[in-house]
Formats: sequence, structure tokens, C-alpha cells
Amino acid sequence: MTGAPIPRLGWPPDEDRVEEIFQRLAAIMPEPKTELTFQNPYTLVVAVALSAQATDVSVNKATDKLFKVADTPEAMLALGEAGLIPYIASIGLYRGKAKNVIALSRIVLEQHGGVVPLNRTDLQALPGVGRKTASVVLNELGIEPAIAVDTHVFRVSHRLGLANAATTDKVEDQLHAVVPADWLPKAHHWLILHGRYTCTARKPNCAGCVISDLCPSRMALAV
Repeated sequence: MTGAPIPRLGWPPDEDRVEEIFQRLAAIMPEPKTELTFQNPYTLVVAVALSAQATDVSVNKATDKLFKVADTPEAMLALGEAGLIPYIASIGLYRGKAKNVIALSRIVLEQHGGVVPLNRTDLQALPGVGRKTASVVLNELGIEPAIAVDTHVFRVSHRLGLANAATTDKVEDQLHAVVPADWLPKAHHWLILHGRYTCTARKPNCAGCVISDLCPSRMALAV
């Protein structure tokens, strides 16, 4: 809406505007999900850990073959670090990730009976699993309405005026403060997917954006 007044860019944002943003995102993406391929909580943890500084597409290409031979902690440990590396060598930082995947698999097997612990404290204690990874897992499995702030969420949140903090942890806190409770369980995915396919870093598609008239940054982005 070219002629619509530009919303103010400030924090906290107007509650009605935030509600409308998520209503519209929900209308075009009613059931948003992670684009990572996984079969169970263990493979989800592994996939998310592998996705750090890598695209979901590249991770899925690797895990498509990997999870056919190792989709449990036992099978991954049997594969070993040397056996794992060829499967994930196309992913950035693969050596460190291979070390972490084997280490977390051992902990899951030895300390948790082979079952991934689905609480934040134990998840974040696993090698290679930080707050963001734990948030993705807990959100995807419907355990906690967490918001993992990656580069897409950080960018979109700032452009929409949903957050203005300088760190991911503080942006996460701000989002939890302003996103209505009904939208929290899926807010993580809506913001990521909107940033990945519409509100991109270099050339955002403002003309094709369903919330452009609600975006305080739209005039600057359109230049």
C-alpha cells in the first residue's frame, strides 16, 4: 500500500500493528515448519547443530545420506568421527561439527539412555548445542514456544520494529515481550521464512510483501 502512512520505527511497537503482522503471516503460512529434514528428536538435534553457518539445503543434502546409516546415537558412535566426516564434508566447519556430533551422541547414550533430553538445560549441555539450537529443537517439537534469533529473525525484527536491541539474546527477550502469546509458538518460523524468501538482506521484495504497509522500514528498503 503505497499511500498508507508509514508506521513509526520505535520500541515497543504498537500492539495492534504487531497483531496484524502475525495475522497476515499466519494467513499465507498457516503451518510453518523447519526446512531441515529429520526423523526423530535425535536427528533434529544433529541437523540443527550441523546447520550453524550453513544453509538448510546443504545440510539436507548431507543428512539425506547420513541418516540412512546413522539415525540413532548408537549408529552415529559406530560410524565414528572419521566415518562421519565424509558425509558432512560439504558443510562449513565440518571437522568441528563432526567432533561435536560424536561427543553429543556419546552423552545422549551414556547419560540419557539413548534418548535426547528435551529440556533446555540438558540440551544446552550437549556439545555443539547452544541456546539457539536448543530453541529450534524445543520449538519444532512443540515443547516450548521459543524464538531462535538467527540472522533472518534479527534482520526482520529490526526492520519491522519488533526489536531494536544489539544482541541476539536481547532481541529474543524483546520478541517474547511484544509477540502475542497466541502467535509465539510459530513466530520463530514465520520470521525466518519471511526473511529467507521475502525480506531478504540485499534485495527485499517489498512489492510482494503482505506486510509492507505495516513495515516502518519500507521506504528506505525500496530505494
